[in-house]
Amino acid sequence: MFHYRNIKINYFFINNNSFKTLVFLHGWGQNIEMMQPIAKPFYEQYNVLIIDLPGFGKSNEPKEVWSLEDYAEMIHALICSLELEDVSLIGHSFGGKISIIYASIYDVSQLILIASPYKVARKKISFKVKVLKVMAKMPLFHNWALKTKQKMGSVDYRNATPRMRDILVKHVNTDTTENLKKIKAPTIILWGTNDSAVGIENAYEIESFIKDAAVIPFIGRTHYVYLEELNRTVEIIKSFIR
Repeated sequence: MFHYRNIKINYFFINNNSFKTLVFLHGWGQNIEMMQPIAKPFYEQYNVLIIDLPGFGKSNEPKEVWSLEDYAEMIHALICSLELEDVSLIGHSFGGKISIIYASIYDVSQLILIASPYKVARKKISFKVKVLKVMAKMPLFHNWALKTKQKMGSVDYRNATPRMRDILVKHVNTDTTENLKKIKAPTIILWGTNDSAVGIENAYEIESFIKDAAVIPFIGRTHYVYLEELNRTVEIIKSFIR
């Protein structure tokens, strides 16, 4: 366990005394186990670090509403405590968005983004949601309106604790476009063409902001492309980090 800002962070680390370390960051609502299939092929050759991001797996929830920068700073603190150098980041979805922040601030050798949202998704607000927002301001209907709105939210939002809901809202309302422009590390962007959670158009937008980046589309695959095309994903990463 790693102690950071009065919380415990669970992580899995294999030290091969390698010159290179691969850091794997999972998506929202996931944990170390979700990244092990893609990390396991690298266990014998490189140092491998997989983290239960705070609020998930066996890690504690943050004691405050963390920003993506807070998550990136925590990861950097752990990397420094383990005295790791020549770090490559592999981030899926939420973990990918954190990786964007990290790579815009700290040195990274390579960056692999897998179905990573990067901007604020603009969704049309329904009439019902507009009415609920108005009613939430009325003392008589406040609690009812909030509970009703929560039931209408995403699965991630409904399943989260109150603090993690606030962190999720902060995450989805964070635009990392300016961070992308600061990334110097060579980057590959892996995406399923049938990703209904984060459309593949986002991949090409990300590519346009990073100086040295390339999109690799996986035809017919979804948001969990790295598991659906595990062998191909691993081979692409192996070739890239060499």
